[in-house]
Amino acid sequence: MGLKAALSKPFAAWVVKKINKWKKDAIKAQDDVFHSLIKSASYTAFGKDHHFSNIKNYEAFKANVPIRDYEALRPYIDRVVAGEKDVLWKGKPQFFAKTSGTTSGVKYIPISKESMPQHIKAARNALLTYIHETGKTDFVNGKMIFLQGSPILTKKNGINVGRLSGIVAHLVPAYLQKNRLPSYETNCIEDWEEKVDAIVGETITEDMTLISGIPPWVQMYFDKLSEKSNGKKIKDIFKNFSLFVYGGVNYEPYRAKIEASIGKTIDTIETYPASEGFIAYQDSQKDKSLLLLAKAGIFYEFIPADEYYNDKPTRLSLADVELDTNYALILNTTAGLWGYSIGDTIKFVSKNPYKILVTGRIKHFISAFGEHVIGEEVEQAILLVANEEGVEITEFTVAPQVNPPAGELPFHEWFVEFASEPKDLKAFSEKVDLALQKKNIYYFDLIEGKILQKLIIRSLKKDAFVDYMRSEGKLGGQNKVPRLSNDRKIADSLQHYNITTF
Repeated sequence: MGLKAALSKPFAAWVVKKINKWKKDAIKAQDDVFHSLIKSASYTAFGKDHHFSNIKNYEAFKANVPIRDYEALRPYIDRVVAGEKDVLWKGKPQFFAKTSGTTSGVKYIPISKESMPQHIKAARNALLTYIHETGKTDFVNGKMIFLQGSPILTKKNGINVGRLSGIVAHLVPAYLQKNRLPSYETNCIEDWEEKVDAIVGETITEDMTLISGIPPWVQMYFDKLSEKSNGKKIKDIFKNFSLFVYGGVNYEPYRAKIEASIGKTIDTIETYPASEGFIAYQDSQKDKSLLLLAKAGIFYEFIPADEYYNDKPTRLSLADVELDTNYALILNTTAGLWGYSIGDTIKFVSKNPYKILVTGRIKHFISAFGEHVIGEEVEQAILLVANEEGVEITEFTVAPQVNPPAGELPFHEWFVEFASEPKDLKAFSEKVDLALQKKNIYYFDLIEGKILQKLIIRSLKKDAFVDYMRSEGKLGGQNKVPRLSNDRKIADSLQHYNITTF
């Protein structure tokens, strides 16, 4: 056992003891966070506008601070981006995490000097909790790889801007730097396929023990490793590889293929980080739920998902949540996000301690690969091209094809019933794909990085959607076919109505 591995056990025990203290009284931890947030932001522009100096409890907070998404909070964020201080949080942000928007285009999520350490600490604690529970420490002395975005940062009015993973790359603790791969130079490669090739070249002869990343990107890395080593399994390339850390998308659609690529079952840790804050992580190998981080600079609120679009939805603090209820997640943070709807839905599977599962997005969406494509984006993409081409569309829906039967790259599969067909379906599809790339930066990245192939359109026969809805007993009334789904229930049914493809 190496020195790092030996030291990690007592350190893990000390950290877990501190975690257990707030786990046992998460309500008090949240109350402490709430009062600290209000006090710290009382003299900001937002705090003054929303009477923070008079807010003494959660009920008063709800009365003064409405629920907002990014677009609604944008007037304040734009002031922060312009360089104004003391707007949402004291001073200026340390970073802006650049992320994909919907109606907002590119979003700039503020990260403060108070919130940034929570990201690092949560990632660290996920590993330490694993060590404490399992006693496994060998991975600590081997090489660790974090498949992430470029660490190259730009400046916006004096503030560093980048993808969250790229920002975090600058803040990896010194004791992990010698173990960490790939090199900074390789991490800076923008072209994803070129970058993965370079990562393979740097790591294939190393003693990789921990691999972390979004599952489809990790699968691409595994495929290239196997190809370069004449078809070897990952376990035969990295004989001491024992821990896979992931987040960003549901792992289950990828599990079988990833484990087949590895050649054995290994331990995994799911994490729930976001640009807005590190929300939860899996703290036990005995169950898949995630520990909600009640003392990490975030005060959480929860709206029953079926009330989200009500004029006055119910807003709950942690003290009032129920098990197995789908909630829209609302954040209030040490970076100055207030009543902020992150767009995710979760449910509680335990209240002692408070543990969650991520259930999806509040809107219909596709995020099988981390792209977060929403209905508005697909509607605008296809209608833009249809209007240009003089094509009429009766109805359509979109679903991910994660495991194409022919073994090609995954793709978004569109089922479209045309009132008037395009003259060239392939050319039409390529234009729709390009339009969608322009509307969603994550989708663009996945296409450019060859994680996904371009979308494929299936042209359906006349009245296909009417027939489908009739077969489901949902014809008429208020029933609608979702524009997009993150599973293939609708898609698989619509295969029967397919007449053309390219």
